[in-house]
Amino acid sequence: MNHRQLAQASIEKLIASLKTQPAASAALIEECQALSRAIAAFHMEGIRFRMYNVDRLLHKAETAPSGDVQTLFAEARRELEAAGFHTRSHQAPG
Repeated sequence: MNHRQLAQASIEKLIASLKTQPAASAALIEECQALSRAIAAFHMEGIRFRMYNVDRLLHKAETAPSGDVQTLFAEARRELEAAGFHTRSHQAPG
């Protein structure tokens, strides 16, 4: 598997995990599904936009999803960045 496929696999696991958690919002699950579609389509702007939205929803949730959700999201980010995709709205100055 390449980095993009590994990222998509992490997002699919994240979606499956969220669906088992009552604290997970429908909006978060929908954003993760849209992110998965953007990854599959190699849609660079879509990936960056959806990564931002998922990250924001994960941190804004009154009751944060439990388990491996944060780890899976971080894995997806690492893999996407390794594949050359920008996953943040802006990059920190180097």
